[in-house]
Amino acid sequence: MKQICIGNITLNSSVILAPMAGVTDYPFRQIVRRFGNFLMYSEMIASYAAIRDVHKTRNMMDTRNDPLTAVQLVGAEPKVMAEAAKLSYDLGAKILDINMGCPVRKIVKSEAGSALMKNEKLASEIIKSVVESVPIPVTLKIRLGWDNDHLNAPNIAHIAEDLGIKMITVHGRTRAQLYSGKSDWKYISKVKEKINIPLIVNGDIVSIETAKQALIESGADGVMIGRASLGKPWLLKYIDDALSNREVIEISNEEKYNTAKNNIQCVLDYYPANINRTLAKKTLMYYCKGHYNATKYRSLMSNPEINTSQDLFNILDKLYDRL
Repeated sequence: MKQICIGNITLNSSVILAPMAGVTDYPFRQIVRRFGNFLMYSEMIASYAAIRDVHKTRNMMDTRNDPLTAVQLVGAEPKVMAEAAKLSYDLGAKILDINMGCPVRKIVKSEAGSALMKNEKLASEIIKSVVESVPIPVTLKIRLGWDNDHLNAPNIAHIAEDLGIKMITVHGRTRAQLYSGKSDWKYISKVKEKINIPLIVNGDIVSIETAKQALIESGADGVMIGRASLGKPWLLKYIDDALSNREVIEISNEEKYNTAKNNIQCVLDYYPANINRTLAKKTLMYYCKGHYNATKYRSLMSNPEINTSQDLFNILDKLYDRL
């Protein structure tokens, strides 16, 4: 794989961690970082909440101690998006990303996210406003289009490059599909034909095999890994090693156990006491996937009597046969 350059920033890997609300928080990014120096994206940040100085949102934007993390912004007003971009830059962002792919009804209803695929004029105004507001590279994440009758990703991408966007990620579904059906990697190749900046393929990339196939069909320069990394933060390393023609070595069960334990501890340490155990439970549930009796352990965690940090670590020990 050739190196990917986003403006003046050269990436060490063509494998990127996707922005995922409620998932790609600081603790999770720190765990993934242990497996490689990947570009990562923050959780989607609402531009309005950012400029209103919502404490939780400002914490999510702060990447001063979090190198090579792009801050993703969502919104439908150019001036507000520009102001949020400036705040992100002040809080350490080295790369900004504009979300034009989120299909969630609440976001779409506000004319943001993938709704902007229907309004190329407003999409262009937002891109121009954000790019001109900060001295750092700005990237863009889109879908194929609003629905199968409006597959305008190639045109949006062409406009975005002209306005100064430095990299584009395409999720291979329309907004109408949400997360159903199969990601159409082949159609993404039409975007590649329209741009000269790096293109990243996203959607249904869950293994080394799917990463390779997505690259072949799309002609993209790199892959973005999303939900498949939940409970498997080492997946990015596996894919990166394979794409770089290095030997792919399965990490030991002991290392997987320590990774899960560290992830849970990071969540407990990072968040305030009133929510940290709830979020730690959610984190542990991700690591249950694929384990024998996983359903039993997930049910156990829904028990209100399981309410201490030690309870969670005891379940983790049982999960990895350490008791």
